[in-house]
Amino acid sequence: MNFIAMNRFKVKSGKEAGFEEVWKTRQSRLKDVEGFQEFRLLKGPVNEDEGYTLYSSHTIWGSREDFVAWTKSEHFREAHKNAGNAETRDALMGPPQVEVFETVVHEV
Repeated sequence: MNFIAMNRFKVKSGKEAGFEEVWKTRQSRLKDVEGFQEFRLLKGPVNEDEGYTLYSSHTIWGSREDFVAWTKSEHFREAHKNAGNAETRDALMGPPQVEVFETVVHEV
């Protein structure tokens, strides 16, 4: 069964376009990684009271083992080398929240 890894980001109001641009222009090598199936950056609701928009990066892997192998790879280190840069840090209300799931039921 598939394995899904997600990072939830609280992006400060007004910083959404810059945050999205970082993702759109990044140099992804996920397609070169064994077990990788799909990536999506999801935009969620705006929380006007707290001043942020919720985002989630969402990857689907063939298995938990494939995901774990990627996190230990050079591809992972390369993809995350600028994760804490000032532009990204200034856009966020804190560090991303990591969530991982194993597929139990899958319908197409």
